[in-house]
Amino acid sequence: MRIIFIIYLSLIAYTAGAQVKLLNLDDLDKRIANGKDTTYVINFWATWCAPCVAELPNFEKLRISNLKKPVKVILVSLDFKSKLEKAVIPFVANNNIKAEVFLLNEPDQQKYIERIDNKWSGAIPATLFVNKRIRRFYEKEFTEVELNNALLNLK
Repeated sequence: MRIIFIIYLSLIAYTAGAQVKLLNLDDLDKRIANGKDTTYVINFWATWCAPCVAELPNFEKLRISNLKKPVKVILVSLDFKSKLEKAVIPFVANNNIKAEVFLLNEPDQQKYIERIDNKWSGAIPATLFVNKRIRRFYEKEFTEVELNNALLNLK
């Protein structure tokens, strides 16, 4: 019985290892500002959003195909903060998501929507491509080909 308990605790620790941290927009802005020649692909999604969940594998493929390039894929969950432990972390672990995942920790939805892009209606999925020169925002679900093309068109 003791061994089963230890295994259970190890599995919990592994699930917690599916790192999902809280992030506010100031932190995100600092991250982008420090990314000298990096292009960030920032996807806004939620565990309850079927189109978001459907496109997540495309972001994982994009991340893998750009491992040796200055491209960072960041997944920002818009789930409620109260869902972090019971929904977001298990979702990330169960879906073997290796990209950086954050839960947006902003109290005012309208303010963060306008700050990310003033034309954003708030609908998800939504994706921001940003580097030192270019900032492009898309309020749509991406196929794998569309995602790769959007990244290529930044150059």
